[in-house]
Amino acid sequence: MKNLVEELKWRGLYHDSMPGTEAQLLKESTTAYIGFDPTADSLHIGSMVQIILLVHLKNFGHKPIALVGGATGMIGDPSGKSDERNLLNEETLAKNVAGIKSVLSRFLDFSTPGELAPVMVNNYDWMKSFTFIDFAREVGKRITVNYMMAKDSVKKRLSGEAGDGMSFTEFTYQLIQGYDFYHLHKHYNCVLQMGGSDQWGNITTGTELVRRMNPNVEAKAFALTTPLITKADGSKFGKSEGGNIWLDADKTSVYKFYQFWLNTSDEDAEKYIKIFTFLDQSVINVLVSQHKEAPHLRVLQRKLAEEITVFVHGQEELDKAIKASNILFGNSTSEELKTLDSQTFLEIFDGVPQAEVAIADVKNGIDIVEVLNEKSGFLKSNGEARRALTENSIAVNKEKVAEGFQLSEKDLINNQFVLLQRGKKNYFVLRILA
Repeated sequence: MKNLVEELKWRGLYHDSMPGTEAQLLKESTTAYIGFDPTADSLHIGSMVQIILLVHLKNFGHKPIALVGGATGMIGDPSGKSDERNLLNEETLAKNVAGIKSVLSRFLDFSTPGELAPVMVNNYDWMKSFTFIDFAREVGKRITVNYMMAKDSVKKRLSGEAGDGMSFTEFTYQLIQGYDFYHLHKHYNCVLQMGGSDQWGNITTGTELVRRMNPNVEAKAFALTTPLITKADGSKFGKSEGGNIWLDADKTSVYKFYQFWLNTSDEDAEKYIKIFTFLDQSVINVLVSQHKEAPHLRVLQRKLAEEITVFVHGQEELDKAIKASNILFGNSTSEELKTLDSQTFLEIFDGVPQAEVAIADVKNGIDIVEVLNEKSGFLKSNGEARRALTENSIAVNKEKVAEGFQLSEKDLINNQFVLLQRGKKNYFVLRILA
């Protein structure tokens, strides 16, 4: 077997593991799982490390299991949280579980046959018929309260370091997650659980439960964690000013997704290209050298953005995102601008001043001077508009226009917008109302 742990270490994807984990992965094809809590109906880039970890696992000849926490999602993981989570109702949970399954299926083919084929499971399937009394007898009996209280996630809440204590509901979370490991060990011969470093307490409870619920055999159970990813300035990774960067295009457009990675700092790009791509070490070393020779070309950021956008959304969507970027920053034409869908157009020109114009005015044709001043307020007076037109500094939909130009329906982008521009960077959007 190729050395997965060694690969994870140079990529910055390794934080800690239980003794014997690396030896197990080198010895034979190993079944391992990672859990995803259904707190939303999609996943954002904060989950990318764990998704990539499952793909690495498969690529190195092991069997990955993706567990969607339909049951644990009803409780809420207290790890890293200072306050009790709001409990979700069953309808919301079912929607979230379906959404997460859909996202994960884009990265791992769960329909392929074979012993090492990826598997997706939902812990609600085996927890739904478990009575409280049965759980208390079969699982609760195996782990002491002393053991559970020694976990950092519990100690911080009980000591008042974080939040106002912990409910019994959240206190039981580590037992339920631990039972997941036991169930997968029993039914899938799963011997390794992986997750973020904040999951170490929950994961090791699972390894302990596997051993204690198999008292007559030498049950193998291992743990491996990844570091929590941060930005170079120490801030939390995975969010922009507008909130989470989601893996679904209807929540975060592909253009915005691509731009997020393109705009990473030099220091972060050098770290992220190892973590979030599958490029080998020699290729990455060359890219790092090229970037240091000419940082202004942003070689690392471009390659990072391309690789991860293809991984998440596909080559065709990457091409559209690059095209959209070129429209904003390059020498694009009016026809290219008109190929943009409405969402992408608004994403590109987010924050640009806007004004509304009635479709009836456009049908009859509007003189460009009136458009620039009275209809939009883009320029302060008709005189300023005429001077700008004389200076050849006004463009409509990226094409220069002169005095006498009439704005009409044929100039509309998706029958909704007109892009005005003065000089290279001064934009204005007209929204055409029916």
